[in-house]
Amino acid sequence: MIDRQPVSKALAALLATASGRPVGRGKKPTTAGQHYYVLYALDTTLGGAPLADMGEDLSPVYQVTSVSGPDPTKPGSVGDMDQVEWMADKARQAFLGRDPATGLWLHALTIPGVSVMGRSLDVEAGATSDATDGIISYVQRFRFDLTPA
Repeated sequence: MIDRQPVSKALAALLATASGRPVGRGKKPTTAGQHYYVLYALDTTLGGAPLADMGEDLSPVYQVTSVSGPDPTKPGSVGDMDQVEWMADKARQAFLGRDPATGLWLHALTIPGVSVMGRSLDVEAGATSDATDGIISYVQRFRFDLTPA
């Protein structure tokens, strides 16, 4: 059986390293400035193993919310649509980017005892519709297909 917590920690670390932005798991990160990510664990499906086998495959879905907020040093400032779209691009590249020469993932997803069989964009809802909102967010959901190593 694949435990969820190591998967969540590995995804948060990968996104923070690849993007250079803070990542909070389910909440705003404590080190957040005005631009950060929030990672949410969502749906999970199990499959692939007989009932008596404890080696089921796991396909969790994670939501990545890119957040651009006002600059606390500038009263009346608002989030930036270009910034949040750049962050969404970085999240997509972090999880789905491949080396064109080798076909390997650009950013390794290392989870003890787990092999990553696939990564995909599940849903991309996009950004908030009003660029004058104080905080602008951009929502993406990624699916990871995992099997015990």
